[in-house]
Amino acid sequence: MCSAPLRLEGVVVATIKEQIDLIRAEIDKTQKNKATNAHIGKLKAKIAQLKIKEEKAHAHSKASGGGKGFEVKKSGDATVALVGFPSVGKSTLISKVTDAHSEAAGYAFTTLTCIPGVMEHRGAKIQILDLPGLIKGAAEGKGRGREILNVIRSADMVLYIVDPFQDAHFNVLHRELHNAGLRLNETRPPVFIKRTERGGIDVRTTVEQTHLTNEEMGEIIRSFGFTSAIVTLRNDTTAEQIVDCLAQNRIYEKAVIAINKIDIATEEELMHARSNLPEDWPVMRISAFKEIGLDELKDFIYDNLGFMRVFLKPQGQEADLEEPLIVKDDSTVEHICNKLHRDFVRKFRYARVKGPSAKFDWQRVGLDHLLKDGDLLTIVVKR
Repeated sequence: MCSAPLRLEGVVVATIKEQIDLIRAEIDKTQKNKATNAHIGKLKAKIAQLKIKEEKAHAHSKASGGGKGFEVKKSGDATVALVGFPSVGKSTLISKVTDAHSEAAGYAFTTLTCIPGVMEHRGAKIQILDLPGLIKGAAEGKGRGREILNVIRSADMVLYIVDPFQDAHFNVLHRELHNAGLRLNETRPPVFIKRTERGGIDVRTTVEQTHLTNEEMGEIIRSFGFTSAIVTLRNDTTAEQIVDCLAQNRIYEKAVIAINKIDIATEEELMHARSNLPEDWPVMRISAFKEIGLDELKDFIYDNLGFMRVFLKPQGQEADLEEPLIVKDDSTVEHICNKLHRDFVRKFRYARVKGPSAKFDWQRVGLDHLLKDGDLLTIVVKR
């Protein structure tokens, strides 16, 4: 499944990876300003199309026996992926906070496969995945990067482990995850593009657009193979947000950071390390080796995953106020049914809720009712 060669500045590039590398190099050397927004947007659209072709080719080669990946069965109430360069301390950390034992290769101090462990904390079972260290070029498949990134994409949260003595590490890793379609600590933008049969590119916006003109947006959308579409924008939209909407494969995920090795770093080095990280991201300090801050790290992971407690009251019985069900804070009645028994959704009649999400005590609700922390819930099923 080879795409047509790309011609840039007289050079013919054959492979998809080479095409992507060349386009990224052009983006890097292009000055970023209002005049180049549309040009960069079209280049990013080209990369997104090439990545889709690459994923299809990779899936085809896997189906033909051309590649060996690794699958991780999700378990527990949430999954957290540890992300960091080799030898940053991920394996030490997972052995201290979970029941997992990671096998490291002595020559490079790297984990050989994906090691899952379970951390039990405040009533929740949280699966922590110790992944092989990511390296530059992972998004293009280098160092088993594609398999590792697929596991990260399916997690509920990313926990970056940062070495305070390596300034560039975080930015390299973050770029790889961004290139792989992960949008960490970002909300999905209110951008909607619907292909139509005729009428050209019709842009409808509820706010003033300062990054791109309607014509520039049309150029980007047409470069993705659309001739006619209704484009609805409810924010001041960037070129990248349009490309993300067109690609339809972006993952919006939470991320937090732990700065490791604080037992051997000075306060000045730790402050310098913090200054290289995003200002508004949750960050804490630990020493996995000396077990400093690990109890606080468990709270840090739990709190940022966004859990809530739901108390169950079986029909005709007292509510269990001792052991609540620990679930994600965006859970509906349907989520609870799936968690309790695989037949509950099929046999569901209705549920009754008392607590913060109910308009009145024991309100009758359906499967799509969004629950809140502290709710009491009774589920009624067909006999």
